Amino acid sequence: MKTDVVVIGGGPAGMAAACEAKKNGAKVVLIEREYRLGGILNQCIHNGFGLHYLGEELTGPEYANFWVQKTEKAKIKTLLGSVVLSVEKKGEKQVFVTVENENGIKKIETKAVVFSCGCREKPGPAINLCGDRPAGIYSAGEAQKIVNIHGKMVGKKVVILGSGDIGLIMARRMTCEGAKVLGVYEIMPTCGGLLRNVSQCLNDFNIPLYLSTSIVKICGKERVEGVVVAPVKEDFSFDLKKQKFVECDTVLLSVGLLPETELLFNKNLEESKTTNSYVVNEFYQTSEKEFFVCGNVLHVNDLVDNVTREGLKAGECAALFATKTLPSRNKIKVLFDENIRYVSKSYVFKGKGKTSLFFRVTKEMKKVFINAYSGGEKIATKFCPVVRPGTIEEIEIDKSKLGKDLSLKVEVAS
Repeated sequence: MKTDVVVIGGGPAGMAAACEAKKNGAKVVLIEREYRLGGILNQCIHNGFGLHYLGEELTGPEYANFWVQKTEKAKIKTLLGSVVLSVEKKGEKQVFVTVENENGIKKIETKAVVFSCGCREKPGPAINLCGDRPAGIYSAGEAQKIVNIHGKMVGKKVVILGSGDIGLIMARRMTCEGAKVLGVYEIMPTCGGLLRNVSQCLNDFNIPLYLSTSIVKICGKERVEGVVVAPVKEDFSFDLKKQKFVECDTVLLSVGLLPETELLFNKNLEESKTTNSYVVNEFYQTSEKEFFVCGNVLHVNDLVDNVTREGLKAGECAALFATKTLPSRNKIKVLFDENIRYVSKSYVFKGKGKTSLFFRVTKEMKKVFINAYSGGEKIATKFCPVVRPGTIEEIEIDKSKLGKDLSLKVEVAS
């Protein structure tokens, strides 16, 4: 089979990329390992999806269905229940994607590949969680699938470790299903999720949030019987003099996400140690020009709307690359100061038009300006009443104003 663009991953980023690539004249194959499109959206029955992109709040399945319908209307070739075994580049122009499904193994020859594989949750061993391994320990997403898809409860007295958005959402979900959520414990001094989720998922249900506090030990042999929690000092050691036992039968882990980058291993790509993924330019193109990366496999987004925007741009640019009309000159590296943890796009191109840069800050700051400088001149500025590590920030750059350099700074308003 031959095509112009292969999109790996049928979540919101992948469907958006496939639709936009097809719109821009490319022949597209969309590959999804599950037996239906939608990705993680299918188990997210809460609302809050599509507010920016569609102007209305939908549930996860509703937002997924919106893109499924667009994918079907575009008549995109879709391989469901299919696992990508490898992606290999042969020579300068040929890329082969090897896929396995119930019909056997096949190779697809393509000109460009969009990786929109999403991410997975960190398990307990990844954070060196101490204690035994009894029943009753789940990742927050795993518990969400059991409750929302399979209609089963995972426990009655619940402790949640980590204040990412999925942890906050599951605190509310477990409460609505009759469980008692004893608290959400966060090792950092600030919440890792959106403030709206703190308000809607914790405050509205009187669920306590304990910052700078973490689990020291999980107790129990056959089933979780409780956890030992303790305050965390500035050096991230435990203050064991203030430790206490919390009786519970279930622990949900919301301790971070890891990009699904295995298919990109050993491809000699420029890596980003901060995001555990790969460096891309403003076209979501990696250092290997045939490979494009977007969505949560690039960096963990806080809104599906941003994931969609990345997918649309990556799909468009992959199609332009396949037809040999994608610009590749006058590349400028994006630099940033110590208040910024990472910028999703590491390179931009001089020329006409505008591009948006997405980034996360290192700490909570109030009354700041996000400024972009080039050639010693301020070319863009944005005032923010507050910036937080849990929220992605955005600034738009007019590329016609770019000189030989570009740097972003977060500066406190005087």
